[in-house]
Amino acid sequence: MEAYKEWVWRNREYVHSLGSLANGLTWLLPEKFTTSEIGPEAVTAFLGIFTTINEHIIETVPTTRAHVGPSGNDSSLSYPLLISILKDLETVVEVAAEHFYGADSKWNFIIATEAMKALIRLALFRNTGYKMLLHGGEIPNNDDDKVPNQSELQNRAGHLDRNRFSGSQNLHNPWNMEGRAMSALSSFGQNARTTSPTFRRIQHNNQQGVIEPPALIKEKRKTLSELLSEKGVKGVLFVMGEVLFITRPLIYVLFIRRYGIRSWIPWAISLSVDALGMGILSNLKLWGEKSKQIHFSQIERDELRRRKVLWALYLMRDPFFTKYTRQKLESSQKKVEPVPLIGFFTEKVVDLLVGAQSRYTYISGS
Repeated sequence: MEAYKEWVWRNREYVHSLGSLANGLTWLLPEKFTTSEIGPEAVTAFLGIFTTINEHIIETVPTTRAHVGPSGNDSSLSYPLLISILKDLETVVEVAAEHFYGADSKWNFIIATEAMKALIRLALFRNTGYKMLLHGGEIPNNDDDKVPNQSELQNRAGHLDRNRFSGSQNLHNPWNMEGRAMSALSSFGQNARTTSPTFRRIQHNNQQGVIEPPALIKEKRKTLSELLSEKGVKGVLFVMGEVLFITRPLIYVLFIRRYGIRSWIPWAISLSVDALGMGILSNLKLWGEKSKQIHFSQIERDELRRRKVLWALYLMRDPFFTKYTRQKLESSQKKVEPVPLIGFFTEKVVDLLVGAQSRYTYISGS
């Protein structure tokens, strides 16, 4: 196993490119969107897990790059890995459940999957000292300061040895998990392994050997009581907003199980929970004492923007999709159908969107 880890690390760019290509090609497998064909989804899940584990190895093998958790050990590393594996498995679980137990009973399995993800994310939220979860917990939130600009990166690279032994306070862990190639919808919905352009540039520079990041300094994990004591009402609201974000998918599928996918009740409640959680996090400065402000880092502000973009997935969820979005897509397709090439590609895109919309996990945004 150690030899394999060493090989993956030394060939990390090749491994990442190969994994992205393999996962992208799975969208071309036959019978991709049929309820009776489990094989393509099983292949996709296997390749996804394989890629996830390789990315985890790339991020954690070198000791200088290993994440030191707030609790003083690296146990928190398992949480992002578990979340990623669950997300790789959830579609094949949905397809298999629908095939063997029927469309109605599959929601019991989806509820179980969402419950496991929610519990793991809540544990990760606690284990990191109540920091905002980035991309659903798949990317560790190790940066409390601003993202360094290019001049700072060059200065840090030029003074690496001095910084490593002088205990520089501006230490960052730029090793973030990148996304595998997906369909436009799945990539838009999950967007779970891609970071901001600044962070991608940092990662590229590190892969090329421009920067060798020093080991992170251990930090004491903040407890809930310490957070509430330090931030007061703002701390309570911040925790509430994050918990709403974490539990929203579980609440959504529970109401779908109760009222059905065609009902407006689950759709409206899910949107309300999203709006309430985002409203709390976006307006923390309006509550409580000004001296107890919660300052978000650049990557946390990017995460808030990402969550707002995910609201567009409500256009793809029933009953809104069936009543409005699908009709607009089909009417647009008919308008451009006579146009050579454009009509052909538009038809394929519409078919892809309709097929992806038929599965909860492709548009869950969780």
